Amino acid sequence: MNDISHHTIILNINKDWSLQVDIHQTILLPPNSRNLEFKNPNLFGFTETARTKMLFDDIVIIKQSEKQDEATVITINCPDKTGLGCDLCRTILLFGLSIIRGDVSTDGKWCYIVFWVTGKPGTIWSLLKTRLLEACPSVSSANTLMFYRPESRPPKPADVFLLKFCCHDRQGLLHDVIHLLCELELVIQRVKVSTTPEGMVMDLFFVTDTRELLHTSKRKQDTHDHLKAVFMDAMISCDIEMVGPDFTACSNGPPSFIPPAITEQTFDLEMVDETKHGSTHSSNRLSVTVDNSLSPAHTLVQVVCRDHKGLLYDIMRTLKDYNIQISYGRFTIKDAKSCEFDLFIVQADGKKIIDPSKQSSLISRIKMEVSRPFRVVLVNRGPDTELLVANPVELCGRGRPLVFYDITLALKLLNMGIFSAEINRHLIGGREWEVYRVLLDEGGKLRVPKGKCEEAVLKMLMGWDRS
Repeated sequence: MNDISHHTIILNINKDWSLQVDIHQTILLPPNSRNLEFKNPNLFGFTETARTKMLFDDIVIIKQSEKQDEATVITINCPDKTGLGCDLCRTILLFGLSIIRGDVSTDGKWCYIVFWVTGKPGTIWSLLKTRLLEACPSVSSANTLMFYRPESRPPKPADVFLLKFCCHDRQGLLHDVIHLLCELELVIQRVKVSTTPEGMVMDLFFVTDTRELLHTSKRKQDTHDHLKAVFMDAMISCDIEMVGPDFTACSNGPPSFIPPAITEQTFDLEMVDETKHGSTHSSNRLSVTVDNSLSPAHTLVQVVCRDHKGLLYDIMRTLKDYNIQISYGRFTIKDAKSCEFDLFIVQADGKKIIDPSKQSSLISRIKMEVSRPFRVVLVNRGPDTELLVANPVELCGRGRPLVFYDITLALKLLNMGIFSAEINRHLIGGREWEVYRVLLDEGGKLRVPKGKCEEAVLKMLMGWDRS
């Protein structure tokens, strides 16, 4: 191997799991090659930087569309883990992209995933690639080149910072602040927004930093400068400080029970009866079936439903919460609104789902998550009106991306003011929900009919405002 020049070596894993070296030399790997470790870091004469770059370049490949009406293709080839599809779909949703087609294949150790996505023309694809790489299981370490390494321990909880933003109020202010925080990759964990009688707004954002740099003076100053550049003289102050361990422990601890002002009946947790409700809340064609006859080793789950923003994420997080592994899956949009899923799945023990009660539970949960990923309702608070929006949280504790962004955008487009707002997590119906409470500043009387307001917010959340 010493006569091979390190700068000309390219490794490719073929479909038959042989390892091909670019100088027309092929090294056949044993059947368990995906667990093979190269203990010698200089086996092929690579520097550490070259080996890492080759691995990362091959894990996530993004082929951008050449025409506006074409989809961008994202290919992911990495070690597998239960819930990987959910994590990847969540990242794509966070970037405001829509998955219009998907293919997933895995043997439980290594997976191959292809997504066809459409979305905003200003997407920073290099940043998306970085975030997708972070969602993939580790494939390298400092001294070892390996093709599979299970995660040994859960990641450390992210540091939480309090961003205090004070500004003169104006229509749509809250959404504009949230929009800027999203661009800076600051993730809002909790929020407390209030307006003074003098027309001053004090926004308290508890945020985490995706870039993990908010503890530095430079990152804090950059955040301040971005806010100042947008809001100029209207901005009064912006302070950022790390919160203590008490808040971090509280935010990572169990959710609180719902306050007396909110009841489980407020959100109507039962399945929607399509004979009593319009298509605003559910699909005209919702079907979930389970079949064990087509595969000797897998249960086939087939879903037909109406498309909405984050649909694939909703399916994947449901399976992740049930600790179900997808061995093969395909997702396609047949027309502008109808989607079809074919998912060959196994339980955590690698076996099919035979128990009728487990099948029924899975079918009911998928129907619920597909038809109603959100609860949106307007309620009276004396002379005032409060908008309540709730969505379920993943069992791992992560909430759905961009919900507050969509809520404030919908209200901004309706020209509805926001007097105060807050985000908390509560136990509702035995599950953890993220609840957004927005007190509207409408002077005691809604300028927009209640039904129209609820529908506009729901459509924004579901992505139906674009249809």
